[in-house]
Amino acid sequence: MARQARSILWVDDEAELLEPHRRFLADRGFDVASASNADDAAELLRRRPFDIVLLDEQMPGRRGLEAVREFAEIAPTTPVVMVTKSEEDSTLTEALGANVGEYLVKPVSPRQVLTVVTKVLDGARIRQQAVARRFVERFRALEAMDARSLDWRGWIDRFVEVAQWDVDLAAAGETGLYESLRGLYPAMQREFAQFMKVQYPRWLADLDGDRPSLSVDIVSEYLLPLLATHKAAVFVVIDCLRLDQWDVLQPLLGELFDVETAHYYSILPTATPYSRNALFSGLFPCEIAGNYPDWWGERDDESLNAHERELLEQQLRALQGTPTSVHYEKISTHADSDDLERRVPRAIAAEGVSAFVFNFVDLLTHGRSESAILYEVARDEIALRALTKQWFQRSALIALLREAARRGVPVLVTSDHGSIHCKTPATVFAKRDATQNLRYKFGEDLRAERSEQALLFTKEEALKLPRRGLGANTLLAANDCFFVYPTKLREYQGRYRGSFLHGGVTPEEVILPVSLLTPRR
Repeated sequence: MARQARSILWVDDEAELLEPHRRFLADRGFDVASASNADDAAELLRRRPFDIVLLDEQMPGRRGLEAVREFAEIAPTTPVVMVTKSEEDSTLTEALGANVGEYLVKPVSPRQVLTVVTKVLDGARIRQQAVARRFVERFRALEAMDARSLDWRGWIDRFVEVAQWDVDLAAAGETGLYESLRGLYPAMQREFAQFMKVQYPRWLADLDGDRPSLSVDIVSEYLLPLLATHKAAVFVVIDCLRLDQWDVLQPLLGELFDVETAHYYSILPTATPYSRNALFSGLFPCEIAGNYPDWWGERDDESLNAHERELLEQQLRALQGTPTSVHYEKISTHADSDDLERRVPRAIAAEGVSAFVFNFVDLLTHGRSESAILYEVARDEIALRALTKQWFQRSALIALLREAARRGVPVLVTSDHGSIHCKTPATVFAKRDATQNLRYKFGEDLRAERSEQALLFTKEEALKLPRRGLGANTLLAANDCFFVYPTKLREYQGRYRGSFLHGGVTPEEVILPVSLLTPRR
């Protein structure tokens, strides 16, 4: 069946000069109708649909820009390309303000017109096909990759690539290829858990050896150099932000900042009391407990993060030898966000570090387990990214970043840990002293029914965790598992299957972005 010709309405008072363009477009499958003024063009749009309108800006009677609004009312989905003799910036600004998609300056060649028309009508489809073609070429190599040969750098490269394909294929609507990519995740998660089982204790035992940047290194390796060259810097931690979520947020900052992104490994467990305290203190949990016993005792997880400002001050003092001014805020509620947005210009200190913790993403992932509505709107990774992007675009955080860009203050953005979409219940056996966490547990006698579903560490010093008494073991979930007890199997399965959780050992929880945002001048 022959494809129906695409229709173009070309509005220009010099119709006789358009004949070479019309023939050129007709030879390439386009049906070109013409009108010499805006009123005739509007009448044609009422009579029949067109795929695209080419509109001369300067015509007798109404200008092209004056006609755009009427065209939008008649045919709201039909794109308009402005064609004009004017090269003045004011004309371009007017065109963009009128929601004109593309802009051509006369004289134009038939090839230029074809290029713009193709870009407007078929650009998305062409980009989608290009993404699909590149992924098909790369998929075999990803599928055949031998994880046993990967070091920590190789794991970063592998996961960064997979996360970007996840974003690109979803955006392109390539459902079949996206499912093929998702099929790589189970093996990748199993292999990563085995890699971390061996390598993570080695990194902690020999800190001078070859190891990745960990949570404890972020301030010294990334924030401190900013303070050496700038009077002020902003430090943003987005709690529970995954790499793929950052991949959809980062392009939104291109007009404000030059963005340089590196990657680091969260300490274990990948849970806020451990990983975020390590960020602010530069210390492992056992060191925090030893140095500041009043700040770290046998208390609930929430209160363990009550001294992040003091920990950051102490770390900067130790690194620089002198005190550094630290302004710290935690944004956890809608009221916190509204309050920050009202006083954004005053929230960034003129000197020192302005540190902000944004808890929205973490609250979203936790709240999803408790709310049927949130469960529906954030039912998978694609939906979670979309919600995160929607929040970011209207958040106090983007207002804060705009203010930093306006004032020329550099920003360091990172996350303390990611999360994993948990679908597999893993039965664990434990005594009553075991903690209740779903992706990590501490206790005297712990074991998973299936050993491949969790990593067991029998010594706290292997993970640099605080001592919890004789025989205290640590069990960390692998893959997409969440812990359930035999006596509460159905209750936990029904409540937590499909939740986004953290605390375990997967690339999604461990490998994180750390981005330097340098304001554009």
